[in-house]
Amino acid sequence: MMSHDNDHMPMAMDNNTMDCMTMHMAFFWSKDVVMLFNGWPKEELGMYILALAIVFFLAVMVEFLSAVKPESNPIIGGLKHALLYGLRMAFLYLLMLCVMSYNVGVFVFVVAGHFVGCFIVKYRVISKAVSKSRTDLV
Repeated sequence: MMSHDNDHMPMAMDNNTMDCMTMHMAFFWSKDVVMLFNGWPKEELGMYILALAIVFFLAVMVEFLSAVKPESNPIIGGLKHALLYGLRMAFLYLLMLCVMSYNVGVFVFVVAGHFVGCFIVKYRVISKAVSKSRTDLV
């Protein structure tokens, strides 16, 4: 049987922060998690729920940013595509850092956000294609 006594390790902090913070090395489920910023989402249930909503929204936005429509002007289209790609990558890296907190709730909400976002984007694309093919037949 494996021991999970060493699934987290203490991290030294300076005098302005906590004396010791636990960095988990395996998935855990708790509202007491630190994501992106020290002390956020604090240790309050409401802040944890807000953090889960934010990572869900960011994951949905990543999927929406992947559906870029081409422009007629190649310079403007290329700049628009590059800008949206950069924003998408920034969101993805933030989400990756959130998931690296090893909190199960954060992981589940990020995956659910990607799922919902992908479904909405693909549903819209398929719906437009089906309605276009129906009008072409008439």
